[in-house]
Amino acid sequence: MALVNEHYLKLRAGYLFPEIARRVQAFTKTNPEAQIIRLGIGDVTQPLPPAVIKSFHQAVDEMGQAESFKGYGPEQGYEFLLDRIIANDFEVRGVTLESDEVFVSDGSKCDSGNIQEIFAVDNVVAVADPAYPVYVDTNVMAGRTGKADEKGRYHGLYYMPCTEANDFLPEVPSHKVDIIYLCFPNNPTGVVAHRHVLQTWVDYARQNQAVILFDAAYEAYITEEEIPHSIYEIQGAKECAIEFRSFSKTAGFTGTRCAYTVVPKALLASTKSGETASLNKLWNRRHTTKFNGVSYPVQVAAAAVYSDEGKTQVRALIDYYMQNARIIRQTLSAAGFTVFGGKNAPYIWMKTSGGMSSWDFFDLLLAEAHVVGTPGSGFGPSGEGYFRLSAFGSREKTEEAVERIRNKISP
Repeated sequence: MALVNEHYLKLRAGYLFPEIARRVQAFTKTNPEAQIIRLGIGDVTQPLPPAVIKSFHQAVDEMGQAESFKGYGPEQGYEFLLDRIIANDFEVRGVTLESDEVFVSDGSKCDSGNIQEIFAVDNVVAVADPAYPVYVDTNVMAGRTGKADEKGRYHGLYYMPCTEANDFLPEVPSHKVDIIYLCFPNNPTGVVAHRHVLQTWVDYARQNQAVILFDAAYEAYITEEEIPHSIYEIQGAKECAIEFRSFSKTAGFTGTRCAYTVVPKALLASTKSGETASLNKLWNRRHTTKFNGVSYPVQVAAAAVYSDEGKTQVRALIDYYMQNARIIRQTLSAAGFTVFGGKNAPYIWMKTSGGMSSWDFFDLLLAEAHVVGTPGSGFGPSGEGYFRLSAFGSREKTEEAVERIRNKISP
């Protein structure tokens, strides 16, 4: 009989979002008349920008003509997209990159999970708590941890609690770690990191020869000019950081799938014998071995995001969702709830009613207001007693959802 990877058996219950789906399905089965509004999973609801659709159609038409048909493309991405990414996302912020430092992919979720494959299994990994579950679960699957304790913390991981007491910002480890996951603007708490905070992390990583895995999937939602959009705006970051970016929430590509990861050539790691190795080369080897590239029409559509028309339309899309965030934040605050985030990110992080557990609050919200959110404890033990609401719904549904919560749920 074939043997399973027993590290998978350490994973607690189901992945967060399938568990939410299971509970919602069970509720709707017994309450078929309930009109459920979903503000849980961070999926967008508005259509792709017209400029993106136009380019998408043109590229699909090209695929129907022999003279313009594209077969296998470069796994790392077409030059026309790489050039636009570098010029528009980095050079405008004073960051210089080469095209072979950028790798186009089908999602930041995939990349932030797969990146750990190029690191040794005995590295000490630090994660914020709460954090996007993929950071933790993929390292459990890889065998970097022991079993989880009663609070859900896996032995072998270094947890960095993010609580109201420290403004939901992880603190630099008290001892050496090797790999550090950071996410700003943060999912799930919605907080951002100022330049001096990121500089502290870069300084720590360089001093300890650690690598920062920086998830910047929500950078387009930053509204305050002084907040960095990229870790590479920080001096020394190219020597210690990998950055993940996505078109999913920025331009509505959740169903279209396009993202990219930056691995600078200046970033090195060590073998056990003390030799240095290029993480750029290792990621390129992994990427070209296990990935066949994003389709040509999708990359053409992504490139349209950077056109003058595309930029205007994407900005309008982001403003739409951020207005939803303001509606949620202001309405719930006025109703007496304690809320965070929603100013530089499309997520609102709120305290549950009366110290209720996160899952009990989920069930209460579903049963009484017919609104679905995300239990904070699903992001880590320090998320217990908190709840995440997403601003990615329609305006009408968002307004109705917060009115239901205000009228049906006590703070």
